[in-house]
Amino acid sequence: MDATDRAIVDELQRDARQSNRDLAAKLGIAPSTCLERVRALRARGVITGYHAAVSLRALDRNLQALVAVQVRPLSRDVINDFKRYMSEQPEVLSVFVLAGGDDFIVHVAVADIQRLHDFLMDRFTIRREIIGFRTSIIYQHVASTVVPPLDE
Repeated sequence: MDATDRAIVDELQRDARQSNRDLAAKLGIAPSTCLERVRALRARGVITGYHAAVSLRALDRNLQALVAVQVRPLSRDVINDFKRYMSEQPEVLSVFVLAGGDDFIVHVAVADIQRLHDFLMDRFTIRREIIGFRTSIIYQHVASTVVPPLDE
């Protein structure tokens, strides 16, 4: 990726709804050049999609938690099955497969502490592969919406 590609990616991360003409004007390139570069970035898998950011509070998901999970036996089938199962749960925002003491981190968002308890009791305790889990309540979540390039 050259400097123009990086600038396109940076601008689209900040506002993916801007028109191609506006994007090109910000970058000082021709709209046709900009359009071709955006298409090439998508074709190369650099840009993987566009989405709307939503407020969890507006969706009555006021409580977020990270659940660290250990499973056994540790096998590809068990990992894939648990990952698929968790990804299908409406309370789950993200599933991370880890190396180290924990096998997964599951990021959940629910309405309140009772719903978190219900989720854990109803969806975790029924899974025979889970040998243990710990829950951490998230007080604040700050996430970067822009992934800047690393210094080379």
